[in-house]
Amino acid sequence: MPLVESAPWSSILAMSASKATTSTALSTEDLSFAYGQRVAVDGVSFAVAPGEIVGLLGPNGAGKSTTIKMLIGLLPPRSGRIELLGMEMPRQRSEIQARIGVVFEEKNLYLNLSGVENLTFFARLHGVRDLDVNGLLERVGLQGRGRDRVSGYSKGMRQRLTVARALVNRPDVLFLDEPTDGLDPVSARAIRAIVREEAERGAAVLLTTHDMYEADQLSDRVAFINDGRILALDTPERLKLQHGQRSVRIRRQVGDEIEETVVPLTEDAAERLRELVTAEGLLTMHTEEATLEDVFVDFAGRRLE
Repeated sequence: MPLVESAPWSSILAMSASKATTSTALSTEDLSFAYGQRVAVDGVSFAVAPGEIVGLLGPNGAGKSTTIKMLIGLLPPRSGRIELLGMEMPRQRSEIQARIGVVFEEKNLYLNLSGVENLTFFARLHGVRDLDVNGLLERVGLQGRGRDRVSGYSKGMRQRLTVARALVNRPDVLFLDEPTDGLDPVSARAIRAIVREEAERGAAVLLTTHDMYEADQLSDRVAFINDGRILALDTPERLKLQHGQRSVRIRRQVGDEIEETVVPLTEDAAERLRELVTAEGLLTMHTEEATLEDVFVDFAGRRLE
C-alpha cells in the first residue's frame, strides 16, 4: 500500500475497509501538534474501523503518545481534524469521552483505594450503575484481590486494573498507550487477549507501541510513525512481504562443523537452493521473513529502540 501522509481524505477513509465494514469509528485528517518550536505530530491522517486493531509503531519520541492525547481530548491539535463515532474532537469532547476507554502508559490509579473502589468510582463518573465489578476483576485476572489496596499491587496487577477501568463503560473506541510495556510475559499475554476480545465485540482499538512483536501479534494494520509523520500504513503481512527480504536458512553438517547458509529468495535462488538441499549433511532448512522492525528500519533509517 502506498505512503499515506499525502493521501486525500477520501482515500484515507477507504483504507479502513480491511474489516467487513465501510464505517469508521475514528478518523484523523492532517493532524499536527507542536511543543513550542518542536513539531511532534506532522500531518497525520488515518482511520480505524469498528472491530479493527490499528497499531502506531515507532520509537520513543516519534509522536505516538502525543497523537493519542489529541484524540482523547487532552491536547488541542494545532491543525487538522479529528472525528470519533460521528462526533468532532474537541468540540464534542464530553460526549466522546463518555464512549471511549483509555489505558495510559503511566498509571493514574488511586493507590489508597482498593481495586473494587477504583472501578466503582470510575463507573459512577460514567453513570454506569449495573457494573459487574467481580466479573470485570476476574476477566483481568484479579479475582480475590479486589478488596486489597492498589498500593500493594505489582506493576502487572496495576496495569490489568487500568485495563479493567478502561472497560467499565464498554467503550466503542479503546486507546492503549504502550499497554504491555515492561510487563512479565503472563501479564502481557493476558492483556493482549483482552484487547482481541474487545475488538471481536466491535470496539475500534488504537494502540501505540515500540514493540514490534506486540504490533505484529495484535494489529490488523500497522502505521509506521517517525518524527511525527506516518511513513506507511498496511497489514503487517503485506508490509513484510512487500518491503522485506525473505530468505531460506540451511544448516548442514560439514565434517565436524555445523555450517549455516542464508539464501535470499530472489529469482536466481532456485539453483543455489537445489545444490544445498541435495548436498550431503543436510540438517535443517526453514524460510525466514523480514520482521516489522526490519521494514521500519528500511522506511525510517533507524531502529525502534
